[in-house]
Amino acid sequence: MKLLIVGATGLVGRHVLDFALADQRVSEVVVITRRPMAAHPKLQVSLVDFDKLPEDAPWWQADAVICTLGATMRTAGSREAFRRVDYDYPLAVACLARQHGTPNYVLNSAIGANASSFFFYNRVKGELERDLTTIGFPSLTYVRPGVIGGHRDDFRLGERAMVIALSLLGPVLPLGWRLNPVDRIARSLLEAALDPRSGINIVSSDHLI
Repeated sequence: MKLLIVGATGLVGRHVLDFALADQRVSEVVVITRRPMAAHPKLQVSLVDFDKLPEDAPWWQADAVICTLGATMRTAGSREAFRRVDYDYPLAVACLARQHGTPNYVLNSAIGANASSFFFYNRVKGELERDLTTIGFPSLTYVRPGVIGGHRDDFRLGERAMVIALSLLGPVLPLGWRLNPVDRIARSLLEAALDPRSGINIVSSDHLI
């Protein structure tokens, strides 16, 4: 199976890539990214400008796309920049992949994704989920983690504090509020790509504990 992974340099994406490269069911992995990556026999890295994606690249045709692109308001710097990374780029990737016949798209979304949400972050995630349904993928999966447990390269004080709190309180919290380990999220994304189900599928945070 050939996978196209977008967002492979982030926390979740790095885990997805590692699992995919180690999985015997995966014969080839294409990563589109802005940054160079270490070589691997299964891996093809294509450096791109996400504002000017190549429309005719042969690697758009794959068995599945796994998209883990995402930013924070702090790293993006503005609402417009955040929306570009978390909405425009994933949607553009989806459109081009589907135009080339890719049948399966798997998105790392977020708990609370809702196009009508009062909160900007949740609204952008929900708008992306809504608009992906119009592209025509036979299989479309939204994995919706809550707070992600794992080591990030960039320091996020608020998120670090939340991870610690949820780790301590996990046993007494409702399932949907508990910490979601990054490896569980990554494995769910990969399994949705390797074993697709027809229609629109949602993996909620309580299945990622």
